[in-house]
Amino acid sequence: MTHHDLPPRLASYNKKVALVLQGGGALGSYQAGVYEALAASDYEPDWVAGISIGAINAAIIAGNAPEQRVEKLRRFWETVTTPPSFWPAWLDGLVPLPGQRRQFGSAQALLFGQSGFFGPHAPMAWLAASPPTSFYDTAALKTTLESLVDFDRINGGDMRLSVGAVNVRTGNFAYFDSGEIAIRPEHIMASGALPPGFAAIEIDGEHYWDGGLVSNTPLQYVLAKIPRRSRLTFQVDVFHARGAVPTTLAEVVEREKDIRYSSRTRAATDTVREMHDVRHNINTLWDNLPEALRDTAEGRFLYNFGCVTTMDIAQIIYRPTDSQGQTKDYEFSRTTMMERWAQGRADAVATLEASPWLEPMPAELGARTFDVLGTPKVPATEPAQAARVDAPEEAVPPPRTTRKAKA
Repeated sequence: MTHHDLPPRLASYNKKVALVLQGGGALGSYQAGVYEALAASDYEPDWVAGISIGAINAAIIAGNAPEQRVEKLRRFWETVTTPPSFWPAWLDGLVPLPGQRRQFGSAQALLFGQSGFFGPHAPMAWLAASPPTSFYDTAALKTTLESLVDFDRINGGDMRLSVGAVNVRTGNFAYFDSGEIAIRPEHIMASGALPPGFAAIEIDGEHYWDGGLVSNTPLQYVLAKIPRRSRLTFQVDVFHARGAVPTTLAEVVEREKDIRYSSRTRAATDTVREMHDVRHNINTLWDNLPEALRDTAEGRFLYNFGCVTTMDIAQIIYRPTDSQGQTKDYEFSRTTMMERWAQGRADAVATLEASPWLEPMPAELGARTFDVLGTPKVPATEPAQAARVDAPEEAVPPPRTTRKAKA
């Protein structure tokens, strides 16, 4: 696929582009496929943000030249899906059913870890005076990151990188942002240090765990960060909200995991969209206030919450056609990785082919969300308001000149 196969990006559509990547372990190869499609389009992001496995993918993207990013992502995923030496890759083809293959893959990860990523501690470590505080050692991940990511490029390049983690001592969420600090491998590892599997990572005297403990998507950070810019954000999620009622205990565990992580993401997305609508309408209200009201303490307070920017959020969500099992986020078989990568690429291409964000922005909205593959057809008898954030709307209002752009 090349960008020639996709609708051209209109010159008038001049929003900045961001890519935000959710946590999800082995499901992250779906994100790599999405990026492969974006890299061949007119929507190369200038800002990538991620949590957990999303932080690793984001670091590889930001830490390489554009022509090397997909290659380095592929190298990472091929490295971490290399099977143990006693289980050569060709044996995957002898496992007849996908469910059995996934069971083998997840069992291998639990027992032996994953190449270039994590591995079990040596047995004697548990007999030491200070035994491990995690089941696995992630020293291999640091080596992998150093081999695939140019951290000097991240800290001096033209693509911004932000990754989220949780301070173990305070419980507060923290973002490590290349626009504010120098990013090191430890910052990426901290974002993916999910307990009790992985130990906390120490950074400047503080210890950090996986950001997914608090929020599994960096969307709010990217859209609320000051100074704001009008932006198209591709939000790539690997846990989907909708699913069948479970009929087995294994299905219950998988469904619970999907709901737990997707609900946080949906809540964050809804909050971001609603808050930006409020900011946008405060700006409109301000333009219509008489000078006497603008000059009051209340008027000045209101002004600080207004915003002239508009946001488009394109959701690309992993929705496999068959059950992936309760261990899907640590099932690293090569075949499964390639299937997820291919679906991510296909879903991104479908979203880019539709490009609904190119439709004019309604005057009353500050933010729109689009889920091209997940939005149901709206019956003609339903009110138009029901589809307002997922369907094309009215014309763009003329630029405002009564108020200077601000954060």
